[in-house]
Amino acid sequence: MHIFVLDKDKKPLAPCHPAKARRLLKSGRASVFRPYPFTLILHEIEAKDCVVPETQLKIDPGSQTTGLAILSENRVIWASELSHRGQQIKNDLEKRRALRRSRRHRKTRYRKPRFLNRTRPKGWLPPSLNHRVETTMTWVNRLRKLCPIVSIAQELVRFDTQKLQNPEVSGIEYQQGELLGYEVREFLLEKWDRKCASLGARSLAPCDGAGSHRYCGAENLPLEVEHIHPKSQGGSDRVSNLTLACHTCNQAKGNRDIREFLSGKPTVLNRILKQAKAPLKDAAAVNATRWKLYQQLKETGLPVEVGTGGQTKFNRTRLGWPKTHWLDAACVGKSTPDRLDVAIEKPLLVAAKGHGVRQRCRSDKYGFPRTHAPKAKSFQGFQTGDIVKATIPQGKFAGNYTGRIAIRFRPSFRLNAGVKPFDVHPKYLTTVQKSDGYEYRFSK
Repeated sequence: MHIFVLDKDKKPLAPCHPAKARRLLKSGRASVFRPYPFTLILHEIEAKDCVVPETQLKIDPGSQTTGLAILSENRVIWASELSHRGQQIKNDLEKRRALRRSRRHRKTRYRKPRFLNRTRPKGWLPPSLNHRVETTMTWVNRLRKLCPIVSIAQELVRFDTQKLQNPEVSGIEYQQGELLGYEVREFLLEKWDRKCASLGARSLAPCDGAGSHRYCGAENLPLEVEHIHPKSQGGSDRVSNLTLACHTCNQAKGNRDIREFLSGKPTVLNRILKQAKAPLKDAAAVNATRWKLYQQLKETGLPVEVGTGGQTKFNRTRLGWPKTHWLDAACVGKSTPDRLDVAIEKPLLVAAKGHGVRQRCRSDKYGFPRTHAPKAKSFQGFQTGDIVKATIPQGKFAGNYTGRIAIRFRPSFRLNAGVKPFDVHPKYLTTVQKSDGYEYRFSK
């Protein structure tokens, strides 16, 4: 992974190779500006340092994880996977609502609901969804300060809904393009969890070809599009009539109706029929935020290219890459070159952790006061979320560690350094990077 470089005025220069970064540090020409993402700042600028190539930021928005990739000269030079905390925000809001409702019932008279006089601004999104947009934009703006980005590519729509709703759409230029079938396949892979009919768990025994393991739930193998109600018996190509099956299960079913095929497995039959009509919760959340993210990306003033999920999968399949969030990001849009090299081994994994809570009175599960939290957010110069280096001279955990801490208002902090979290005294800690609401690590 390339290293970000800033000049002495904190303006972004061309990212450099890690070997060059080591030479700059060893010669004293540069210092570490920020550990995560790793960034250098030059003490003096030479003419060769002022050459700034064009780089492109590509974004693959997701419900739980968003992929980020920076491309330069047909090469992926930096990548990251950003994990959101939308579900945690939703759970916290529901908990707060329950506590407030319980308190009002205990302490106040009955009040009529007043939903009709509450208005929301145009384009309003729930906090759990708006968090995805704001977190992504935070990293877009942060990367623009660290790297000379000249354009942005975003996956705007996950699936082509026109083809999903009307598979018989006419027009030779639309129907017979290179992306024929990719939109539907990607939708089905998401809907059925990339498994054979998505039974939630893989079968202990493989299919024997005779149908004893009907819709086995196998994964990590080629899957075929399967009609729940066969076309030979009047079934349609709508996505509500499609599922995924491995080759053995597909051949075992043949042109039989699913009710006949699974006559001896009523539980499996009901689960598949229910899943076929069920909406995609994560896809709905992403589709609700993509357009707002697109509008905010345009406000940056940079050219913004958009693409579909089918186009992303087509590019990734053409390049022969496995499916990951950061590789999907590198494949977004039609501007993806025919040949694309990957100059990194492991992406930076970033997880949103928030900035703490303002609630001072902590309650139990029944809503009654349990304890009172201190107003201070720091103790002995540390606060929760700081990335620290721990040098422990003796004891069970003797050694050097680097990780994220959670403070207590006594000299015993909780350190998470990639192993099982343990307690450490603050006198052994040195701050590496102050808390910014995120946790950083590299994939194994």
